[in-house]
Formats: sequence, structure tokens, C-alpha cells
Amino acid sequence: MSRFTAFSCALLLCGCTTLPGRDFPRTPSSPPSEPPNPALLQPFAADARAHTAESGFKLYSAGVDGLLLRLELIRSAHSSLDLQYYIFHGDESGKLITEALDEAAARGVRVRILIDDVETIRGDEQLYALAGQSNVEIRIFNPWRYRGHNSFFRGVEYLFSHGRLDFRMHNKLFVADRTIALVGGRNIGDEYFQVDPSWQFADDDVFATGPAVEQLLVSFEEFWQSQLAIPVQALMPAKDTDAVAAQALARRVTVPQKAGSAGVHYEEKLAANEPLASVLGGRSPLDWASAEVAVDSPYKGKQLAEGATVSSLLFAPVAQAISDTRTELTMVTPYLVPSPDEMKLIEKLRADKRGVRILTTSLEAESSIAAQAGYMHYREPLLKSGVQLYEIRARPESQRGTGQPAKLSRYGHYSLHAKLLVFDHSGTYIGSMNFDERSRRLNTEDGVIIHSGEIAEQTLHRFDLMTKPENAYAVALQEKVPGDAPALTWETVESGKPVTLHSEPARSSWQKFEAHFLALFPIDREL
Repeated sequence: MSRFTAFSCALLLCGCTTLPGRDFPRTPSSPPSEPPNPALLQPFAADARAHTAESGFKLYSAGVDGLLLRLELIRSAHSSLDLQYYIFHGDESGKLITEALDEAAARGVRVRILIDDVETIRGDEQLYALAGQSNVEIRIFNPWRYRGHNSFFRGVEYLFSHGRLDFRMHNKLFVADRTIALVGGRNIGDEYFQVDPSWQFADDDVFATGPAVEQLLVSFEEFWQSQLAIPVQALMPAKDTDAVAAQALARRVTVPQKAGSAGVHYEEKLAANEPLASVLGGRSPLDWASAEVAVDSPYKGKQLAEGATVSSLLFAPVAQAISDTRTELTMVTPYLVPSPDEMKLIEKLRADKRGVRILTTSLEAESSIAAQAGYMHYREPLLKSGVQLYEIRARPESQRGTGQPAKLSRYGHYSLHAKLLVFDHSGTYIGSMNFDERSRRLNTEDGVIIHSGEIAEQTLHRFDLMTKPENAYAVALQEKVPGDAPALTWETVESGKPVTLHSEPARSSWQKFEAHFLALFPIDREL
């Protein structure tokens, strides 16, 4: 196909903004053929009876533990596996999980996978071969018409279908046998599990069992049944989704080279079924507490457009928890581009002399230059209100709290992806929601608010470790010359010596120019 013909086809496709594949025939998901694995139920039975209205939780901050938990839960499942993700890459960890899901389906486990479509890259299609396996269903949320990865063609389609394609499913959820869930900020990909020297993202999972899992499954079903969730067979060529593709996948064996060489004891832990074995064996007990599941509707964008009240969306319980904070709000968010409502919440806390501490991403550690450009507008107002503001460094000098070994940290590509809020010392939000306008208006999000002092203290300890001077910049407003207007400074410790920077730390002068140039444009509502 010539470039002109391809361009013409792209224009024709993009001229129609309706949802592709929406009329593709769907059949209801068949119920699981087997009951849940007793090994995933019995260890928590006594605690569940003693805490009938509460759920059991455990935090996991090490990236490799997030990968191992998923693989071990897939291997342990007897009944069903339900996955909902914004990103599911076809890299090493994505292939390992895909192959484990294929093995689970082959032994009779019902597998359902719902993924967003906005950030798919070449190679991610490897997942779709699972659709040719019996017991597997894959649906794509709000898909592109153009199925390739040419950025120009995608840009043209986005231009013509902006209103539809700007609405994304940012949720992250993993449920095994309808009894155990993993919720948090991690997508499926090497960088999110901190096994890739190219990028390592600090993030968190919360392991959950009990009533919270039932509520999360209700949300999954709502998204799965929504008109925006399109069966992959409606969008992809048969060669990518048929039995032949499934047979080829069944023969594939991915060698965990990155995970095996990252210095995280991957192979030893997997052989010992750790960290799952410690939880099931009681050596790593859960914390039982009441919790609120905070989840957006798959039709959030439509609801907002029609003027629906925010009470129907995730932000309402989170905003209430922030408002109810009596002493201090502690926040970890990689993207800090607050909406007007979110700024008012912070300003109200500070006006009432309640503390606010925030850890976000420095320019040198950023993974989204546009989000960093938006954030630049809010630093001075936040600091003037009395917020304590920290920015994570790209090369932390202390590995405690980072979630990864020293072997990877030396590469200097560390960044932030966790989304955490701690209310006083008694409650914690963990989920997919950034403190930015995109999460507030344009993405669907999920998460849980856990009313546990123990979980709160663990999260605060991680915050304290990550904001140590060796790992982060403390951002402040200081007068260079007495009487002059205060200017931004970045205080840190390098090789044991205190350092104060009066120019923003960045990977290069060009990166700094890009960020400041983008900051000139009114793009905050897209960030």
C-alpha cells in the first residue's frame, strides 16, 4: 500500500467517530467450571469469620514481588482470572504473564482480560493469541480504528476522534478465583516490575481478600459488559486471535533474562512460590480492616458531560477522606497537575493549619514531559500555601524504600508511578488515580481506601525513606538576595554532602527547554 493510499484510508477511517466493533456479536461469559482453589480460601477463613465486615490487606512495594504474585496467583487459580489494565506490554514480563495465563486456560480456568488501547506499542499484540485458546476472552476498551503503530496515522485519528479517544480506562485490577485481588498503580510491563535497566518505576500493589474483592468484581463486570469493551476478534485479523495463534503461544517459552539478572532473586522466589507462600502460610499476616472501594463508571465521560454529580465517581470518597483529615495529608503522585477542586482541597487543609506533604516526579526523572510542564505551574502556589514538596531523583543513593536492588539503581533511570494518599495516620488510598486533571475528568480510575493504622504507618515509612535527602529533592522558595522575590531551590544530599541547586535538575538542557516551552500552552486539562 502506498503512503498516499494509507493516508487516504486513515482519513476515511478517522472521519467516523463511532465506536469500532460495537455491533460485533457477544455472548455472555460462561461461569467458571471449577470452584476456587481451597488453598486461596482456607488460610484466611478463621480471620474472615472474626472480621465479617472487614477485608484483609498487605502492601507490596518491591517491583519483582508484583510480578511474582501475579505469576503465582495465576499458577494457583482453579476457577477464574479477571484482569483489567491500562497497559499490557509484550515485553519479557508481559510474555511471562501471557504464557502463564495460557497454561491456566489449558487446565480449565476461565480467563477474562480487559485492556485499554491508547498506549499499545508494537509487540503488544502477542497477548491477543490468547483469544484463540478455549476459556479465554479478551476485550479492548474504547479502541482505535487504526490498528497499527504509526504515530502519524494515530495522530490523524486522534485529531478527528478526539472527543471519543481522549476518554481512557486507567484502571489496574487483578483477581484470582474471585477471592484474591491485586490493586494499585502497576501496569503489566518490565518497567513497572522494576526489572528493566532502561526504566524502573516505583509503585505499589495491595493484596486483598474479603468483601473488598467482591466489590471490585462488581466494577470489573460493569466495565466488561459496557458498550465500550469490544471483543478483540472484532478488531484484529483472525491470524492473531485464532486457534493457530493459540497453538503457537502454547509452544512459546520465555526465558526471564531481565528478571533473572536484575539482582532480585527472581528464580529462587518463584521456585519457592514466594511471596505468596508466606501469605498463605501465615508467616506474612494480613491486616484486617474496613475499606471503601472507590471506582469510576465506564461511562464516566458521558456522566460528566451530562452534568452528573461527582458523587457517582471515584473522586467523591477520596475528596471526603482528604476533607476529613485532621492533622496531615501525605501524598505520592507521579503527576501533579491538580484540578481546581483538588487545589481547593489542599488550600483548605493549609488554611486550617493541617499539614500537607507531597512526593512527585522531578524533571530529571520524568517519563512524561507534558505532565511535567503542567506541574510547573503549581509548584509556587503549593509552596506558598505551606505544602512540603519533594521530587524524586533519577538516581537514588539509598535503595531502602525504592522497591528495587542497588544493581538497577545505578543506571539512573528511576522514576515514580505509585499513587498513594495517607489521611492522618489512620487511612490510606492506593490505586490508579494520579492527582491531576486527566484522572479527575478524562480517565476512569480505581482504588481502595483502607481504614488501617498499620497500613497507613507502612505507607508513611515508605514515604519517609523515598524523601530522604539522598533520594529526593526538597523543593523550596528562597531569596537569593535579601529583598528579592523568592526563587525555587532544590535541596538534596550527594555523596554525603548537602547540595542546594538554584537551577532545576534535568537530564539535559534540551529536556529543560522542552518542558518550559510546553508550559507556555494551556494543556493542563489534558494532563
